[in-house]
Parts: sequence; structure tokens; C-alpha cells
Amino acid sequence: MSTASCYSAAPRANLVRAGWLARHAPCGAEHPLIRPTRAVSRQQPLPRAERVLVVTARPGQESAELGALLYAFSRIGTRVALLSLTKGEASRLNSTVERLESVRPSELQVAARLLGLCSVAVADYPDGRLSSCELAALTGRVSRAITDQAADLVLVTDPAEGGLDEAMAAMAACEAARAAAVPALARTVSAARGGWQVDLGDDAPQARAAQRSAVAAHASQSGALADVTYRLKLLGRSEWLRWLVPPARPWPLLP
Repeated sequence: MSTASCYSAAPRANLVRAGWLARHAPCGAEHPLIRPTRAVSRQQPLPRAERVLVVTARPGQESAELGALLYAFSRIGTRVALLSLTKGEASRLNSTVERLESVRPSELQVAARLLGLCSVAVADYPDGRLSSCELAALTGRVSRAITDQAADLVLVTDPAEGGLDEAMAAMAACEAARAAAVPALARTVSAARGGWQVDLGDDAPQARAAQRSAVAAHASQSGALADVTYRLKLLGRSEWLRWLVPPARPWPLLP
């Protein structure tokens, strides 16, 4: 990755990102990324997929945000691969004596094993500054991962819930997914337009336990552990999903 690819097109990236969010993020009166009304509950099983590529902005999100879903996918035999676009070095938390760019990818490997992931890749884009990167560079990196993993589904955190890095990661993932004719799915909140509720099934307690263990594996971020653990207790056996890049035809669901 060249330095120019992350700094030369920041104004253009800001404009592109603003237009993309207007099309893909839920909108409401109080905040452009929050919809105040709840979506209609349509509880369904997980979408059927053979190979899922998960794209995150930084280590930790695969556990705190997506952990139960990734465990549930892996339990039913889906091959789950992860691409983190940064090493997570911009975090204000560090409970270790190591540099974050060194320790966080290692913590990610431990968390990935707990969640049943089959492959982990960590890119070296600047954490906290993805919005200054060329969208084409980020998209190209995700496209290579889709090809390498032969992914038939891409999963991200919802751009409506995160910051600029999360928005850029989701936008790059969606551009790459669209080019590969692969649908892209976001883990979201119940207030999101078009969202549907996913039942984690009888394995929900194990999924949440694995998720908590994966979160704890990010020892450098232990200062946030209590808050994340409390939030996970409130989620129970359900998650919410929505399409960012819808499938060309009705997507099969697990029985």
C-alpha cells in the first residue's frame, strides 16, 4: 500500500462516502445515520452460504459486533474468512506493554480460533484514517479476498452504527461484492430499515459464550470488556441483519 493511496484523494473520498451513506444508511430526523422507528420483526434463520468473507475496519469488531453470527455460521459448516483492513493501532486503550500494531493482530488470531474462523488476514491501512484512503485501493484489497476465499457472501458491520472507518470498510466491501456479483450483508440494529431478526437457535447460549471468550481474547482492550459484556447480555438469542448489496434472486435460508 502506497502512502499516496491513503492521502491524495481525501476530499473526493469524503464526497463519495457522503453520497454512499445517503443511499445505504437508515435516515431519520434527529441524526442522518439513525432511524427512530423500529423495523417490523421478521424472525428468520441465518442465510445459507458456503463461504463467508467478513470485512472489518479493525481487530475486535469480529468479536464484539459479529462474534455470535460468525460462531453460528461456523457451527453449521460455513467456511468463514476474515479481512481486517487495519491493525487497530489507533485505539486509546492498551492494557499491555506492547505496541498495539503488534499485539492486536495476535489477539485477533486467538479470537478467530474461538469463533471457528478458517482464515484471517490483516491489512496495513491506517487505523482511524481509512476515510483518507483511496476507495479503489480498499475495494481492490477486498476484491482479492473475495477471489482468494471464493466467497459467496460478504458480511460487515452496519455503516449506520460506526464511524468513518466503518463506513469506508462497508463501502469498499459493497463495491467489491457488487463487482463480484456477491451479496453483502450487514449486522445491524432492530431500528434499521429493511432489517430482519435472526434466531441463533438452540446454540445461542454457546454462541454468546464463544463471543464473550473472543472479546476477552483482545486483552489489550480489556478496559472496554465490562461494557461489551453487559451489551451482549442484552442481546439474547437474536441478531439483526440487512442487505447492503441484495442478492439477484431470493436468498436461501437455513431450514
